[in-house]
Amino acid sequence: MARVLVVGAGLSGGACAALLRGAALGRVAVWDKARGAGGRMSTSRSARDAACTADLGAQYVTREASARGTRGSFYEELLSCGILEPLTAPIEGMVVKEGSCNYVAPQGISSVVKYYLKQSGADVFYEQHVTCISLRDGKWEVSRKMGPPEQFDIVILTMPVPQILQLQGDIVNIINESQKQQLESVSYSSRYALGLFYEAGTRIDVPWAAQYITDNPCIRFISIDNKKRNIESPEIAPSVVVHTTVTFGSKHLDSDPAEVQQLILSHLERIVPSLPKPASIKCQKWRYSQVTKAVPNCPGRMILHTQPLLICGGDGFTRSNFDGCIDSAMSLAEAVKSHL
Repeated sequence: MARVLVVGAGLSGGACAALLRGAALGRVAVWDKARGAGGRMSTSRSARDAACTADLGAQYVTREASARGTRGSFYEELLSCGILEPLTAPIEGMVVKEGSCNYVAPQGISSVVKYYLKQSGADVFYEQHVTCISLRDGKWEVSRKMGPPEQFDIVILTMPVPQILQLQGDIVNIINESQKQQLESVSYSSRYALGLFYEAGTRIDVPWAAQYITDNPCIRFISIDNKKRNIESPEIAPSVVVHTTVTFGSKHLDSDPAEVQQLILSHLERIVPSLPKPASIKCQKWRYSQVTKAVPNCPGRMILHTQPLLICGGDGFTRSNFDGCIDSAMSLAEAVKSHL
């Protein structure tokens, strides 16, 4: 039985692992360098109150009118399990395309990825930062920052494309010149996100659950996160999420995080002067926020080596939304199954 490693516990990696369940495989392992599941669909907790959470990455899931058939079934499943619910809270400045629907995740956006990881039955390990992939006796030897190297028959890479290109070992020479050029042509936007966590009972008096800001050089989006997810109650501590503009994100990509946080807060105070002082704050840098240019001529996946199989995918091979990640996950799983 083939031993499989999926690198990356974001939506593409999680859904791919779930789609591989029941295939003629041995154990599937999922490794991620972060402390928890989600990737850019991550939900953070307040340091003081684990029940107070905020979606620092993706805010909601948009189902396009074209999402029918197989792709549509992914939405139906998540809705029937209560993982997703229709977005009903007022969001100012949001453009809704005809025939599309927006959904929120009441338990936080990372619950979508956690659902797929649970469905997969895979062994999931966090704080596993993969550094090197080499061939050893017909298998892939995968090294990480902490812990001994392990061997796998099939390796699936779903992290952002620039992180694939940073890997050391035989993979450097296995990626051929034309593939390297394709991978190097991918580009991402960058931004910062701020999570402001409050004490239970704090009132945030604004008429909206979220709003898009069009006239500020720093802030693009503000969300009263619990209100956006339809979970307003006196027992639940509120949280606020702020996303910066891409221009601000790129300009301050390598600035001191404490200074960046202070800059964002000063702009936020001007936009929402009534906002109370939070109990704690988390500043998240999204170096690879959204794909602005995907890998050309490689929809969903790229096979780097066939025997043993080494394959990469993720939204860098499609687009940065739910459908893009699911399309890549289906493409990856299909390639693995046909390889078997």
